[in-house]
Amino acid sequence: MTLKIGAATPAGFWSYSFEEKQQLLARLTEVGVDQVFIADHVSFRDGSGTDGFIEVASLAQLHPSIDVMIGVYLLALRHPLPVARQLATMSTVAPGRMTLGVGIGGEDRHEIEICGVDPRTRGRRTDECLQIIRALMTGEPLDFDGEFFQLDAAQIRPAVNPAVPLIIGGRSDAALHRTAKFGDGWLGAWCSPRRFAEAVGIVDEVAEQHDRADVGWQHGYQPWIGVGDTPEEARAFVASAMEDFYKIPFESFEKYVPYGTPDMVAETLQPYIEAGCSTLNMQVVAESTSASIDGLGQIIAALG
Repeated sequence: MTLKIGAATPAGFWSYSFEEKQQLLARLTEVGVDQVFIADHVSFRDGSGTDGFIEVASLAQLHPSIDVMIGVYLLALRHPLPVARQLATMSTVAPGRMTLGVGIGGEDRHEIEICGVDPRTRGRRTDECLQIIRALMTGEPLDFDGEFFQLDAAQIRPAVNPAVPLIIGGRSDAALHRTAKFGDGWLGAWCSPRRFAEAVGIVDEVAEQHDRADVGWQHGYQPWIGVGDTPEEARAFVASAMEDFYKIPFESFEKYVPYGTPDMVAETLQPYIEAGCSTLNMQVVAESTSASIDGLGQIIAALG
């Protein structure tokens, strides 16, 4: 199994000059990164956020070959037809280079409510969206009569070829069933290697029940990581960054956040690879952007 390495966009990335952004992406590929991933939020916590599709489209034009991924996109907050159009456009401007990670949100229920979506329905809405998008990527007309969406001869051309992989995020068994029925892989976070292996098994079992046993699964794990000369220094770096982003104490996450020297981090991540992880998306925090990239490169080298 080939391991695909993803990296989060460096802190403050969009404030850099055009040339600096190109240099940073080039540097990431030099240390062994295959793709860059970004988040997606409409109005998270204090109103902050970023539009995932705008960022991946921009990233794709800053480097000739690096893959781009939204990890994860809050699909339930959007209508699936324009999302399918966005995928078709991305397949034209960056052919074969995009992956769409899909999640249902939940860390901030208010974000879902202010988009006019009942948080209690976001799972079922996401399921319908995934079915619709999969069908529309073929370029064929689609009739659909669901609980939330009704389509009459909807069509998106050109067909998305190759189809954009749909990777499903979430820790619950419902997310694993969603993966098995509609996804190309599962994106785990905040879980142990034992749970990761268990999740892969659940996906396999449910997929077989839905005649999808032949999927070339792209299961991934997406951790925050702290890197420093000592575990204490590494913890301080990643704790500060995560508390600033999530607005809650680091202790809430610490159990599932690898930190320490690059070799220590690699040792912590290796069991996930053994459990079936083929894509490792890492958000590495160190003393500086340069140190983060260097640390990421050392982790990649240590993973072999």
